[in-house]
Amino acid sequence: HILHLSIRYIIEHTYTYDRNMECRKIEINLISANDLKNVREHFKMKVYAAVSIAGYSKTEKQTPVDKQNQMNPAWNSILKYIIGDLAVQQEGVMLVIKLFCKRKLGDRYIGEVNVSIKQLYDEAAAGKNGNGAILNYPVQEGGKISVGELKFSCRFGEKVIIKKPGLLKKTAHHVTNFLLHVTLLSTLGVPSPVEIPIFVDPEIVECDV
Repeated sequence: HILHLSIRYIIEHTYTYDRNMECRKIEINLISANDLKNVREHFKMKVYAAVSIAGYSKTEKQTPVDKQNQMNPAWNSILKYIIGDLAVQQEGVMLVIKLFCKRKLGDRYIGEVNVSIKQLYDEAAAGKNGNGAILNYPVQEGGKISVGELKFSCRFGEKVIIKKPGLLKKTAHHVTNFLLHVTLLSTLGVPSPVEIPIFVDPEIVECDV
């Protein structure tokens, strides 16, 4: 029996899949944050959020910069992914949300929220309509709970089949897809490598319900 996903994983920079895959649509709405740490002494805080799968930069998507609310930014920015269904079945594949203060001389890190996609899926399934939830997580910095809280919602679609693309479509798919290599550990401690696809642009793939 499988216990969990190891945190040791590698993501291929690009990946053209050659078979049909069971996946889930994920919709993350970055709503707001409050009481964030002030990391800018002399000018206004201008805060944005950067979201990624497993902290991998090529899967990163960003909210607009809030230029008005400083330590209490609001975005209501929806970010979408499609990811292999195994990510909602086993622990270990993380959604990483980092908060930054926008600056001309280099953006300054404020803090982050790390939560497994399986945990988000479980919380969404326990929500009122069974596929979404509004959540509040403390913002952390350096492994310590920082002052501040992030509010966001998550919504999961039904399982979909991502169809193997034809030859003429492979180029378009190639630049937007990544393959997450993870290691499952059995009860005997035997590693079992698996692959989880990540689709950064959900609009470009073909889906069958």
